[in-house]
Amino acid sequence: MMTDALVKKAARDLCASRNVAALTGAGISVESGIPPFRGKGGVWEKFDPMEYAHIDAFMRNPEKVWKVFLKELNEVVQKASPNAAHMGLSRLEALGFLKTVITQNVDGLHQAAGNTDVIEFHGTFARHRCLECSRTYPAAELNFSRIPPRCECGGILRPECVFFGEMIPPHLLWRSEQIASTCDILLVVGTSAIVQPAATLPVIAKHSGAKVIEINAEPTALTDSVSTYCILGKAGEIMSGIIRELEASM
Repeated sequence: MMTDALVKKAARDLCASRNVAALTGAGISVESGIPPFRGKGGVWEKFDPMEYAHIDAFMRNPEKVWKVFLKELNEVVQKASPNAAHMGLSRLEALGFLKTVITQNVDGLHQAAGNTDVIEFHGTFARHRCLECSRTYPAAELNFSRIPPRCECGGILRPECVFFGEMIPPHLLWRSEQIASTCDILLVVGTSAIVQPAATLPVIAKHSGAKVIEINAEPTALTDSVSTYCILGKAGEIMSGIIRELEASM
């Protein structure tokens, strides 16, 4: 009952806003079959991130990193499709409320769902870049007959994601902070927001006067200290409910 009431409250709040932003994390893509990196059952329980996801490890032995870690991750991402939570955010944009999605995910599912302004905070696994000539390739075009996969020039390909040991592109950080400081509502969906610097965005939004509406499977560090309110449950079900309520009130 509490969840239903909060879903209706979120729809009312969104209806009264015209400048909504969203911050999403691994939890929104779990329902698409992509495991989270952190926490129980996460990727880092299976792989040591310093051994397989640090830029120094990749540059030192790209064959090992591709063979053990990146090839499998690429296969998982290629099989995934947007779920109801992604589609809900896309619908929220189509209705004129949501302006920008800031995502910590590298799966490209927000764009696949139809969102047009997506800040990929940690880069993307949907594209790969040659270390020699900088040519880029869609992930679907990778050829694994040779590992690591190669560019036509012979150079080694790497995903356009941010490895450990690399910096978040400054222009993405700057724009994300600008959006967080000017939005009316920040939807925080499927992220515990403990990884810096993305973790600062809900705090910036709150201090700038925005409502922070959290949608997560379980309480997070944001729930009692930053979020205006938190709706607990599956992101897909909650977003679908919010959209139904919102459309009914328009």
